[in-house]
Amino acid sequence: MTGGEEQTGGPAGDASSAPRIAVVTVVFRSNEVLPGFLHSIAGASVSPVLTVVVDNRPDDASRAAELARGMGAVYVAQPSNPGYGGAINAGVATLPAEVRWVLVSNPDVVLHPGVIDALVAVGERDDRIGAIGPAVLNPDGTVYPSARRVPSLRTGVGHALFVNLWHDNPWTRRYRADGEAVTARDAGWLSGACLLVRREAFDAIGGFDDDYFMYFEDVDLGYRLGKAGYRNRYEPDAAVTHVGAHTAARDSSVMIRAHHDSARRFIGRKYAGWHLWPVRAVLGVGLAARSAVLQRGARRASAR
Repeated sequence: MTGGEEQTGGPAGDASSAPRIAVVTVVFRSNEVLPGFLHSIAGASVSPVLTVVVDNRPDDASRAAELARGMGAVYVAQPSNPGYGGAINAGVATLPAEVRWVLVSNPDVVLHPGVIDALVAVGERDDRIGAIGPAVLNPDGTVYPSARRVPSLRTGVGHALFVNLWHDNPWTRRYRADGEAVTARDAGWLSGACLLVRREAFDAIGGFDDDYFMYFEDVDLGYRLGKAGYRNRYEPDAAVTHVGAHTAARDSSVMIRAHHDSARRFIGRKYAGWHLWPVRAVLGVGLAARSAVLQRGARRASAR
């Protein structure tokens, strides 16, 4: 842990009784959804599961410590808010070495019975599998496109330009792998809302990139796992329900700006060669323009 963090709920480093599976979640003003998530963990695996709740910049209203202790979970208080990926990294750093699998999840997710065991079973089939994602269901039972391709120039630009005007455009369909929601397959990346990572693979690539405050940290993780020779596997027979909204947060101008800033960071990593600076420059200008347009729209909408 970094200086100033608080950890309660039992020692995470007790190797004599450490389970092989852990769950790490990050909360930030998540009092309403955290109880449902914590209660769903017990039915998700027949094996012992170590749970870590990382609380980003808790205030007096936060009940995360109380709720974590009540469920026998480890509580880690982050004095600042490093973002989702940075907080997950802090939680994983508390885990004993014996933990081989880590379920990374939002707290506004409800795990279906047996889902962790089903994901672990998939991962155990091939040492090259670095991450496994379940089907992520919306509250109405529809499947959210949580297993996608790493955006290429064609699909990324087409998706960015047309998704708000032409939702069912061919570039967005390809990027989201529409029509493949019921097919077990390899993916370019898996949604950080809920995925199981092989601890060895996660550690080998340095976990999430702390420089992403929000958005694209899961795209970047999947991309780097693939570059390191690991597979990102989607398993639709295992499922969770994401009770929180997937898109509401992006309606604010602050979130729109954060999303586009993260997109530029990812482009800089994927197209890092000196000879690709024109690509980075053109895409950067395009993203800045798109961000400005969407932010103006969001401000007008909020002023009504």
